[in-house]
Amino acid sequence: DVQLVESGGGLVQPGGSLRLSCVGFGFTFTSAAMRWVRQAPGKGRGGVAAIDSDGVTSYADSVKGRFTISRDNAKKTLYLQLNSLKTEDTATYYCGVVYNGFNYWGLGTQVTVS
Repeated sequence: DVQLVESGGGLVQPGGSLRLSCVGFGFTFTSAAMRWVRQAPGKGRGGVAAIDSDGVTSYADSVKGRFTISRDNAKKTLYLQLNSLKTEDTATYYCGVVYNGFNYWGLGTQVTVS
C-alpha cells in the first residue's frame, strides 16, 4: 500500500525556519513526481511546491524565494525547507503523489507561525 508520512512541523516565530520531511512507502519513489500542498483553517488545499523525477521544481508565487523543495531518492524522502516564515504560512502541510492514476496524501504536519 502507498503510504506517505510527514514530519517536522511545529510552532515558529515569524521570520523563522522549519524543514518538513515526507517518507514514501509502497511505490517507486525514484520515478514519482511529488508535491507539497497546504490547508489553512477554513480554507481549501492549495499547492505549495512540486518536484518531478528529474528534480525539476515549481513553486506557488506566495512561497517563491522562501521555500525549497528537494528529494533524497536513496532515503525515499521528500523535503520542504521553509524560510522567512510568515503568519499566513500557518497551515497543515501535506505531501502527495500520483501513483497508478490515484492521488495519495499523507496525514499532514501542522506548521504554526506566531
